[in-house]
Amino acid sequence: MIHDMMPGTEEQLQKELTSAYVGIDPTADSLHIGHLVGVMMLRHFQHAGHRPIALIGGATGMIGDPSMKSAERNLLDEATLRYNQDCIQKQLARFLDFESHAPHAAKLVNNYDWMKDYSFLGFIRDIGKMITVNYMMAKDSVKKRLSSDAKTGMSFTEFSYQLLQGYDFLYLYEHEGCRLQMGGSDQWGNITTGTELIRRKTGGEAFALTCPLITKSDGGKFGKTESGNVWLDRRYTSPYEFYQFWLNVSDEDAGKYIKIFTALSREEIAALKAEQAVAPHLRPLQKRLSREVTVMVHSQEDYDAAVEASTILFGNATSESLKKLDEDTLLAVFEGVPQFEISRDGLTAGIKAIDLCTEKAAIFPSKGEMRKLVQSGGVSLNKEKLTEPEQVITPENLLNNKYLLFQRGKKNYFLVIVK
Repeated sequence: MIHDMMPGTEEQLQKELTSAYVGIDPTADSLHIGHLVGVMMLRHFQHAGHRPIALIGGATGMIGDPSMKSAERNLLDEATLRYNQDCIQKQLARFLDFESHAPHAAKLVNNYDWMKDYSFLGFIRDIGKMITVNYMMAKDSVKKRLSSDAKTGMSFTEFSYQLLQGYDFLYLYEHEGCRLQMGGSDQWGNITTGTELIRRKTGGEAFALTCPLITKSDGGKFGKTESGNVWLDRRYTSPYEFYQFWLNVSDEDAGKYIKIFTALSREEIAALKAEQAVAPHLRPLQKRLSREVTVMVHSQEDYDAAVEASTILFGNATSESLKKLDEDTLLAVFEGVPQFEISRDGLTAGIKAIDLCTEKAAIFPSKGEMRKLVQSGGVSLNKEKLTEPEQVITPENLLNNKYLLFQRGKKNYFLVIVK
């Protein structure tokens, strides 16, 4: 997980309990799995007996970090930032211990609290004079933005970002005894500006540690799917979709991610890799990775439900397991299968399966074809064999009071939505 660190960092961590922070941008009311890398660094840090500080960038979130960005971002108001912070803190509590009375209990801070009353004149007098423009211009994040597009350029607001992040480090150094800042490798320039500011302002020594930016072996962006980010909040990414994301990563990526996103020991990981080499079709790495991360982010119950939901599409699941699915999981499991909508009025008095599957929904091209397949046992409704084409379907057959799942043969599913 280590990409780079300043000389002396390791010695500092071995010498005494050390406070370290990771900055989190509160641009949404949920973290996504891209944030998990920094969170895992704080988690490892706390497990090793050190003190993690999660910094919500309420002030810096109002500006936007130019690192790895090609354009300036939209700015958020204070009420939105505060709401996002509360949501993020609840998520972080699954990974870090904020409640302990031990000296290494985690702490959450928001840089808006110390920036909101700092006047512009005060800031440029106290902080601005400590770092030269030449020093700031030499940073990769600034050079890339300035050279990428001469038309849009880079606003002074964005240019000042590294000073603000540097000041966060100085503030935490002075008020929380924080000696280390951690982040992705794209943050190296901003972090070292902070260590330089601490050195020039106080004569003290602070440290930087970065982790590699997580990539996918096929060159695609990590944590992105066709439907967007993979979120930690079930409102945006259901536990089933979350579990499926990890289960479907490539062998190469699974070998890399299991080291970063789990707390498994080197020995356990080596054993799983050996298993994978012998029987790659059994995918032990992906199975263990998806289990560890889903249980950590959601719960054991959510993981069990996701595994059971997976068997509905690919295994011999029963109608009972299908009926247990909540609506979000049901839709996630059958995403992409043909869907038909029918009106609830037509179902209230009951409708024959053969009429529904040919006239209301084009599941079969003709009644004759449906009769033939029903007779050979090839049609199911809600995972139960349909024995009679004339079987009457009523609202009692509905899943979640809204859905009917027809299966034609082994692999062809059809979802009927009753509106």
